[in-house]
Amino acid sequence: MANYPIPGVYVEEISTFPPAVAAVETALPAFLGYTAFRRNAAGADLGQTTPQRIGSLLEFEARYGRGATPTVGSVELDETGAFLRASVSQRFYLYDAVRLFYANGGGDCFIVSLADGFPANPAVADFTAGLTALETWDEPTLVLAPDAVSIPEPADPAAFNAYYGLADQILTHCRTLGDRFGVLDLLANDLTGADFRNQTGTNGLKYGAAYTPWLEAALPKTLFANDFGNVFGRRGAGAGLGLTAVLTDVAPALVAAVAAATTPEARQDAENDLLQSSGIYKGIMRGLNATPVAVPPSGAVVGLYAETDRNRGVWKAPANVSINGVGRPSRAFTESELGNLNVDVTSGKSINAIRFFTGRGTLVYGARTLAGNDGEYRYVNVRRLMNMLEESVKKATEQFVFEPNDANTWVRVRGMIENFLTLLWRDGALQGARPDHAFRVAIGLGQTMTAQDVVDGRMIVEIAVAPVRPAEFIILRFMQHLPTS
Repeated sequence: MANYPIPGVYVEEISTFPPAVAAVETALPAFLGYTAFRRNAAGADLGQTTPQRIGSLLEFEARYGRGATPTVGSVELDETGAFLRASVSQRFYLYDAVRLFYANGGGDCFIVSLADGFPANPAVADFTAGLTALETWDEPTLVLAPDAVSIPEPADPAAFNAYYGLADQILTHCRTLGDRFGVLDLLANDLTGADFRNQTGTNGLKYGAAYTPWLEAALPKTLFANDFGNVFGRRGAGAGLGLTAVLTDVAPALVAAVAAATTPEARQDAENDLLQSSGIYKGIMRGLNATPVAVPPSGAVVGLYAETDRNRGVWKAPANVSINGVGRPSRAFTESELGNLNVDVTSGKSINAIRFFTGRGTLVYGARTLAGNDGEYRYVNVRRLMNMLEESVKKATEQFVFEPNDANTWVRVRGMIENFLTLLWRDGALQGARPDHAFRVAIGLGQTMTAQDVVDGRMIVEIAVAPVRPAEFIILRFMQHLPTS
């Protein structure tokens, strides 16, 4: 009872609204990989592996630069010097993964830059350090490491590949923290997924999903004349000519200026002059930028996660949706191969296929976690919905720590959670004709707690939900019947 010592009118506000649960973000990926440099929002060098949140590709380029220069194996020109074709490959994919993330609907994300510059080879120790740094950050809900596919493979094909050990680390990281989900790539030469299944373990499978094959993406590349002295131009059936020799035919002074540049800025200026003056060079650069390069699919996939979550909800399976910014997948599968990817009777490690459909484009056409034989967490959307529910209710319930462990508090906690689940049921996240069919919340003495639990300071809440599951197999049954008239 308040103390009113002086006669007069006093105003008291009475709170009638129960506490509420706020849904946490569901598609906030953390990208682990290598960058040209790494700066914080103020432009200062980070100097260490520290996760940083960004909101656009432009912000990525300002704080981390662009991707490493690809390797150009060959360039073919016709008799007039016009570009015909080229072979281009690369070893670092973080920049392209971020670009595909934003091309497919991505929003905010975290970047975990593993080094200031591009090493000779990616190292498992770098990714382990990145995962350790990520453990103290609560916000990320997805984890991927597109550069990890370039970890050197052993000389003996039968030996253990360090990449698969890293995949186990990512799954363990997600399982231990319990609030995030790993999106894994298969290696480019692991066409059937056999190596992935044989060399990864069985822990944390419900906290991750794997996708195959790689995607052919025509993404603009940062190239300079000095960066590909191994390029050869062929004019008709004539002998191969070095690219510099081809360009010197039309712009000798400008080629010399590029070669003489001593700073990146000076070389960029000389490169721009050459680009404006040499039709051959302009054609080569245009052709190289349009040449597709195979990239791991994880960046595009998490972009589709974000797009699906925003437009439909985390409970909608991120499948049967088209991928932007890519051509056809690097490989097509037969019907039996697709079945073996989706259902693995031995280990249960389902692998989601990316397929091309005439008139529909390239689609993600699988929605299973790596725990493909698990009745509870077989589907990606079910696991991610449960992650969101668990984390959201956990954060909302923290306000009741050290509150009286009595019926008044129990009623408030139950009402808060039931209101949250009712809204999700109305949105279509839970299955059932009525709320009591979709979820159940129990709390109280004799229901979830004993008298000893109360004495020991434990307040136990039991929450049961019926998440919606995707219609993975639609079966149409046709039959004829005898005429009736």
